[in-house]
Amino acid sequence: MNKFYITTAIAYVNAKPHIGFALELLQADVLARYNRLLGKDVFYLTGTDEHGAKIVRAAEAQGKDIATFAGKISAEFEKLTGALNISNNDFIRTSDQERHWPSVQKIWKKLEESGDLYKKNYKGYYCVGHEAFLKKSSLKGGLCPDHGAEPEVIEEENWFFKLTRYAGVIKEKIKSDEFKIVPETRKNEVLKLLDDVEDVSFSRPSKDLIWGVPVPGDPTQTMYVWVDALTNYISALDYANEGELYQKFWPADVHLIGKDITRFHAIFWPAILLSAGLPLPKALYVHGFITADGQKMSKTLGNVIDPFKLVEKYGVDVTRYFLLREIPSGDDGDFSYDKLERRYNADLANTYGNLVSRILTLIDKSLNGELIYEEDIVDKEIKGKIDELVNKYHDQI
Repeated sequence: MNKFYITTAIAYVNAKPHIGFALELLQADVLARYNRLLGKDVFYLTGTDEHGAKIVRAAEAQGKDIATFAGKISAEFEKLTGALNISNNDFIRTSDQERHWPSVQKIWKKLEESGDLYKKNYKGYYCVGHEAFLKKSSLKGGLCPDHGAEPEVIEEENWFFKLTRYAGVIKEKIKSDEFKIVPETRKNEVLKLLDDVEDVSFSRPSKDLIWGVPVPGDPTQTMYVWVDALTNYISALDYANEGELYQKFWPADVHLIGKDITRFHAIFWPAILLSAGLPLPKALYVHGFITADGQKMSKTLGNVIDPFKLVEKYGVDVTRYFLLREIPSGDDGDFSYDKLERRYNADLANTYGNLVSRILTLIDKSLNGELIYEEDIVDKEIKGKIDELVNKYHDQI
């Protein structure tokens, strides 16, 4: 089992990349690189989620063809992996009909074979921002608590998935940490959500959702974006053909995601896998949001931080260091240019910069420019401290 498979969420292509997704890429990159140092065979996946009503509306608002619009934004996210020096092995797109769609259609058929899909008329509160139906009880003042927008009341005939059938099993697997959720606060949230689970819509009429994967055997319906999107974690491994990558790397060791999509990854995805008879991922790591100078980032306020501009101004290493050093890995954090520059000067220039400079000068002047580490002649006390630091490093990661 000398392998490590880690994924980020796949980014939604209704807008260009922001600093929150940059953080997610970096956190996953640290874990991928660390496991490579341990000698493991690592597969790191990221990509873009390109279907759904929100994408259609964003493309229409700009007067662009949907596929062209999605492709252009997806290219920006792929470009970001290069700008941030991310060591991902693959980049999956849900609009890829050769690589992604066959696995999605196979999963749908598995759910069907398990007797977990049924059709019914439904009326509910649909949030385009989430691409999800919300319970009335979860609304705040009639608005989506995350997007502050009034959901649309939609009545239609959809395919539903028997999520309720798997709530108990998922709960036990989370409690026992067989399916581990980090941090503990997110684990507790999910366990509470599992007490109030309902069957969930897994399709929408094709006339209303023109951009997505068709339901096998029912051209009147388009697959709901979540069953499509979540399957990326196995479609990139060629699950459709149960290919070599799938055989080697599934189940995932870590899905790393933002807190706003915890419910889908901690409840929907395990239920889909259980229904399809597939192993569950080992762990779900959940990070928080980034504010800008204490305020929520929004286009209206004009305070959305562009990660490309950060790299352009401060360099990739400074950007990586600041986000990983300043933002808590499992909680919310705040970005400001002032904080970045103070951290840059205090840590990178003064502390580490001076340390490296002095060590290089010492090696140059006292050791003729050559540092030779021979374990058998290194002082035992120094070796002990090295071992202590290495162990501390492992613990902190």
